[in-house]
Amino acid sequence: MDAIRTCSTQALSLHHSVGVAGHDDEVSGVQREEMTLMTSEEEEAGPSSDITALLLRYRHSYQRAGVLRCLCVIVVFATAFLLAFAVFRGWCQSAQLGAGKNSDREQGGGAKTPSLKGAELYLGELRVMMRRLLKDEDIHNTVSRVSRANHPPGSAEGTSLAADVLRRFRQLPMDHTWTESLYATLQFPDRSRSSSLGLLDSAGQVLEQIPLNPWDFCPYSATGSTTGGVIYANYGRPEDFSWLTSAGVSVIGCVVVMRVGGGVSFAEKVWLAERNGAGGVLIYPDPADLPQDPRRLGLNAHTAVSEHVHLGSGDPFTPGFPSFNHTQFPPIQSSGLPLIPVLPVSATVASKLLSQLSGSSCPPSWRGRLPYVRCVVGPGFSSGQQVKMAVHNAMRPVLLNNVFSSLEGRVEPDQYIILGAQRDSLGPGAVKSGVGTAILLELARTFTAMVENGFSPRRSLLFVSWDAGDFGSVGATEWLEGYLSMLHLKAVAYFSLDQAVMGDDVLSAFTSPLLVDLLDTAIRQVEHPKHAGQTVYSQAEREGGSWRIIKPLYLNSGAYSFTAFAGVPAVELRFSEERVYPFINTPLDSVSRLQEVLGGRLGVTGRSLAELVGEMVLRLAHDHILPLRITSYAQTVLQFSVQLNKHAAELQARGLSPQWVFSARGDYSRAAETLQRAIDDSDLHDLATARLYNTRIMRVEYYFLSQYVSAVETPFRHVIHGRGNHTLSALAEHLTLLTSDPRRFDETNFRRQLALFTWTLQGAANALNAHVWNIHNTHKL
Repeated sequence: MDAIRTCSTQALSLHHSVGVAGHDDEVSGVQREEMTLMTSEEEEAGPSSDITALLLRYRHSYQRAGVLRCLCVIVVFATAFLLAFAVFRGWCQSAQLGAGKNSDREQGGGAKTPSLKGAELYLGELRVMMRRLLKDEDIHNTVSRVSRANHPPGSAEGTSLAADVLRRFRQLPMDHTWTESLYATLQFPDRSRSSSLGLLDSAGQVLEQIPLNPWDFCPYSATGSTTGGVIYANYGRPEDFSWLTSAGVSVIGCVVVMRVGGGVSFAEKVWLAERNGAGGVLIYPDPADLPQDPRRLGLNAHTAVSEHVHLGSGDPFTPGFPSFNHTQFPPIQSSGLPLIPVLPVSATVASKLLSQLSGSSCPPSWRGRLPYVRCVVGPGFSSGQQVKMAVHNAMRPVLLNNVFSSLEGRVEPDQYIILGAQRDSLGPGAVKSGVGTAILLELARTFTAMVENGFSPRRSLLFVSWDAGDFGSVGATEWLEGYLSMLHLKAVAYFSLDQAVMGDDVLSAFTSPLLVDLLDTAIRQVEHPKHAGQTVYSQAEREGGSWRIIKPLYLNSGAYSFTAFAGVPAVELRFSEERVYPFINTPLDSVSRLQEVLGGRLGVTGRSLAELVGEMVLRLAHDHILPLRITSYAQTVLQFSVQLNKHAAELQARGLSPQWVFSARGDYSRAAETLQRAIDDSDLHDLATARLYNTRIMRVEYYFLSQYVSAVETPFRHVIHGRGNHTLSALAEHLTLLTSDPRRFDETNFRRQLALFTWTLQGAANALNAHVWNIHNTHKL
């Protein structure tokens, strides 16, 4: 620019008539310059003299100055043109990205308008930026703050923590920050009467009162008392109760003792025990499952593990609809509430009971590590004693607070990528609520910083701190129920950050199949927190294959209700150890014990988990087309089709044909592949085209919610991930009875199951086709 100014000054000193104010002046200046050169040529034709020579010397210098001036004018013109083009191009990009929005900002400030370079940042540049901005310093501090004391819903500590999270969100330059409050019915120990457990003699007199910790309880247990013999049922899995039945051991009216774990939640254990006629349930941590060696970091023998026993999620007295303050529905009790009392007990209490059992020996695989215990199943004591248990809990309405903060998308702001974490805990909850809250806040800070540095997300990011997670994802489920009619059109995916760090070695991903490709890309990008120089993917391959990372969603996962109830693809990532973290759901879940398990590397491990989630979120927020694997469910159904085909002869003998399922699976597979090819062949930079395809992709998970069952009676309607008679797992389980126990095979029920599943699958195929004229379901005339 200094050179341009110098040239312009020289030109002005020769010709005062030349202007620099605009394009017209530049053009006129060039014309005047041409006229001056022509005059000089005319003078050259005159007589040669000293005066003429002097004039010629001036003429040559005049020519040089004119040429220089001409070049300067060209440079000025070109510079002005390029600047104008850049401004015009930036204006067009801003218009396309929805710039010019005049949305009101919430308290805490609004996000700054992204710079023009944000639209030009490549995914690789955004990854580098995210890694640079992610920090691990605050993760340990946040976990310490969250877990400094018990913070159940409705408590003073819980309310204070909610206010802290809200303040942290408001300190960030978010577009919107707000809270949503609701009343839900929660259950706590009765303050006037404590639950009890005692031994009775044959006459029914109390021989011994077994001491219990007054704060140990299972939320949503039935209240009251029961008396009976004792049955040991291992983990309380379906196969465990089947073995008892085959061994001639009846659990009817008995108190069933079961171990924590086995891949079965407390709610499922209790439901199966109740279904088999049990009168009550005791659940204890066995040293074989949760380390209790006093020489190493582990659970002590006097500590019980607590967990809710509602076979569902959300407020059990408003199943399928929200319990927001403005709703005035009459209370309807969830079918998932147990009808028998349940108590969590310590290993010491379980050892006292099981060491006195008599009866049949249990299978070798049922043997735990309780001291002085022979593995027998009961049903009673050698001395004829019985057990009496009494549960005294009380229901009460509690005000819950969910805290939200969001960054608006610049192209498709009505499409939401949701990240959430449980904030409450009945105990300190370092793992249960602290880690998730810390990672949530760190990701919120990182993405707002990225926006300030030029990142312009296509879609909106929603960060949520949920209340009452310890009672079955109550806060999250009630929000889902309140917005269910719109979320399948707007929610792209959900990332649960609950219990994200229990170790630093093994990654597990409890996920919808639609997110598998996204996860595969992420684990190839992120360095393993424990093995420097290795990505998470390469380390998993060394240890048996990255496929081991993928696991199905489970009932107590924070992601489960999003997929099984609302039809939103969801994932929950977790770092753990081969040795189980023993303190979850106990009063010992503290930050000091978590740090001891991790060797002081909580911040590093939390940052690695945050980076994995951030990679996946970044792709969803950046890509023109949502990177979801829409063909994944075709493979899931294919596996069932193979199983179904093995029983084709038995089915046909009963007048049943598996052809319906085969046809529906083929239709879905073809529809998904056709949609994928159409996407691959389209102009993905065309906003209308991209939006059309994204809308269809977002609805795929929703299509697998059965439309033939009630959301009130059967809230988990997803035919792959849900629970109930309509699901693929129920159909497959029923199918095995054809060979294992033909007398129990119910042909009428199986026909209904097969029809419901087939029509849900066919409906998903028809919906993917998009147009009714693309669907052919006719016979030749």
